[in-house]
Amino acid sequence: MKKTALITGASSGIGLACAELLAAQGYDLILTARREERLKEIESQLTTTHHIFIETLCLDVRDKAQVNDVLGKIEAPDVLINNAGLALGLSHFYAGDTDQWDTMIDTNIKGLLFVSRTMAEKMIARGTGHIVNIGSIAGKEVYENGNVYCASKHAVDALTRGMRIELASKGIKVTGIHPGAVETEFSIVRFGGDAERAKKVYEGFENLVAADIADAVVWAVTRPEHVNINDIIIMPKAQPAAGVIHRKTS
Repeated sequence: MKKTALITGASSGIGLACAELLAAQGYDLILTARREERLKEIESQLTTTHHIFIETLCLDVRDKAQVNDVLGKIEAPDVLINNAGLALGLSHFYAGDTDQWDTMIDTNIKGLLFVSRTMAEKMIARGTGHIVNIGSIAGKEVYENGNVYCASKHAVDALTRGMRIELASKGIKVTGIHPGAVETEFSIVRFGGDAERAKKVYEGFENLVAADIADAVVWAVTRPEHVNINDIIIMPKAQPAAGVIHRKTS
C-alpha cells in the first residue's frame, strides 16, 4: 500500500535528504518550507525521477493559525518528520540576542508542537502513524555558547519522550533522531549568512552529511509494524561529545 510522508523544513539539508530517500522508497510526499520556489524545484526533480505524487505547501511552522489552516486541510500522513529547526548566534547567554531566542524557541519548540498536534489528531483518528522528531546532540548535552539552542533541543527530546508515552496506546510510533555535526545550511543560518565562518565549523574532520541522517530516518520508519525505534544519536567519528571535535592538524 502506498505511503505518504509529511516533511517540514524540506527545502534543504536533512529535510531535503529525507525527501530524496523516501521518494526512492516510493513514498508520496507532502513537503513544507518557507521557500516556495525551492519547493517547486524539488517537486519537479523528484516527480520526474521517481514518478511519485508530491504536494508542496508554503508554511512557517511558527505561525499557529497558518499551520492549523494549511495542515488542517490534508489527510493524515503515514509519517510526519518534524525537521524544521535552526540555531541563531553563538554567544554567552548574558550577551544573547533576545530576538534570536524568540525565533529559536518559536521554531524548534512551538513550531514542532503546532505541527505535531494537528497531525497527531488525524493519526489518532486513523489509528496509525509515525512521528519522527529531528533533535540534536544539543538536546542530550550542552556546550558553551549553545545555551538557548541547547535548551530548545532539550525540549524537543522531552517532547519526543512524552509523545512516545502518550501515543503508544493510540497505535502511533514516535522516534527521536539526534545528530552531531552535520554540514548543511545550519551553520550558515546560525552565523547570519557568513559562509566563510560556517565553513570553519567543519574544517579538520569528516563531518556528517544530510544523507547520513536521512538514512537513519528511512531505516526507523521502515521497521516492522511491531517495532518502534525510540531514540538514535548519530555522531561523526571525530565528535565524541557535543563540544568536543578531534580535528586533524596540518
